Amino acid sequence: HMLEEATCSICLEYLTEPVTIDCGHNFCRVCITQYSEQREPESDTKFPCPQCRVLFQKQKLQPNMQLADIVENIKKLRLQPRKEQKKNLCERHQEKLQLFCEEDREAICLVCRESRAHRAHVLLPIQEAALDYKDGEGSHLQQWVQCLHVIPLPHRTHGKPIGGSSNKDQLHYLEVPLKNTKQSITCEFKKLHQFLSEEEQLLLRRLAEEERETLQRLQDNITKLSEQSAALINLITELEEKCQQPAFELMKVKLLTSPSLPAALNSLVRAVSPALKNVYKVCLDMREMLERFTVDVTLDPDTAHPNLVLYEDRKCVRHGDTRQDLPDNPERFDCCHCVLGTEGFTGGRCYWEVEVGDMTDWMLGVCRESVSRKGWVILTTENGYWAMWLWDGEYKVLTSPRTSLPVSVRPSRVGIFLDYEAGEVSFYNVTDRSHLFTFTGTFSGTLRPYFCPGLNSGGKNLAQIVPMGMI
Repeated sequence: HMLEEATCSICLEYLTEPVTIDCGHNFCRVCITQYSEQREPESDTKFPCPQCRVLFQKQKLQPNMQLADIVENIKKLRLQPRKEQKKNLCERHQEKLQLFCEEDREAICLVCRESRAHRAHVLLPIQEAALDYKDGEGSHLQQWVQCLHVIPLPHRTHGKPIGGSSNKDQLHYLEVPLKNTKQSITCEFKKLHQFLSEEEQLLLRRLAEEERETLQRLQDNITKLSEQSAALINLITELEEKCQQPAFELMKVKLLTSPSLPAALNSLVRAVSPALKNVYKVCLDMREMLERFTVDVTLDPDTAHPNLVLYEDRKCVRHGDTRQDLPDNPERFDCCHCVLGTEGFTGGRCYWEVEVGDMTDWMLGVCRESVSRKGWVILTTENGYWAMWLWDGEYKVLTSPRTSLPVSVRPSRVGIFLDYEAGEVSFYNVTDRSHLFTFTGTFSGTLRPYFCPGLNSGGKNLAQIVPMGMI
């Protein structure tokens, strides 16, 4: 006990310049000072005692001269402190292992307890954990001993079975439960095989029915196509014959002014397939629709991040090298390097195009006017952003999780179509006139165009974003 009082629990050596803290425990002056400097105070200038966790003040260290004399006397007697304790030091902090972490199943020191790795874990004093482990293992050992007593093993005397009992007779007690278990396993697997076989047959029947229905629909379409083709050929033949008649007779013919010809053409197209019908409709209506809903988008300088450079016409934006001295108004983004369009949309349909050229990093789309402008935000549809971007050579959209877009032709111009009532935001590759992606949801409040030209990247991304109408 005297050696323990003369030993510092931090360095596990004889106390040097021993001092006493508020709770009464003693430490080397250097050890307790370094311990305090390595830790953040939990309350003002107070620190937890390394042994009992009671808070103490660094300024109230009391020299313990009496204990210093005792230590010197022990040194003269050449009594060694508990060197074996060094074997139980924390490899990281060189402090005594006093706690046991239930989650990580390892012994830790008091400094480890305050680290992020163990702060939220269940910790026990190492002596208590050892008792629990001993009790738990003893319980398991007792269960195994009971099992050994239950199993009837052959008793031998000088190598011979007692009472004429043989190993074969003794093993009979084990064969019966093993046989029953084997039969149970075989029975269960037979049931499982039967179930899987029935499911397989059911799926095959459904697949065969779908195949027959699909083939029947194809055959019906082929039949309709043949009928429409024959009718169109007859119509052309009739027109050619009528065209050979005199002008007076031709005036009597109403066929040329009847709508039967375009109707036949439309029926012919519709009969081919639903996919061809959609292509036919898009080719006729898309450009007309986009022209009707095209809007002129300008950039709002009051929302632009200080690193973004806007041109005087507010039609171009790029990322600058330095941060501009701009007023920190509530509308301005201070972390996200983006700018909003001046126009706000609360309904209807609108379309605009954005020139991105050969930029290597950009983001385009729409966002709610109410999005947070200060601090970093996570760009998701839940937070009010519907956008796509190019980064590191890959095109993605802000779905959850992110969706990669297979783009065969690099777009130098991107079209954005907003249908507020339908809850849709669509993106188009204007370069090859292809559809890229459509967000679907429900909109509320005002939506505004969103632009982010991306970082300068050391001069590799100098081009600018240019919003504009159709060309």
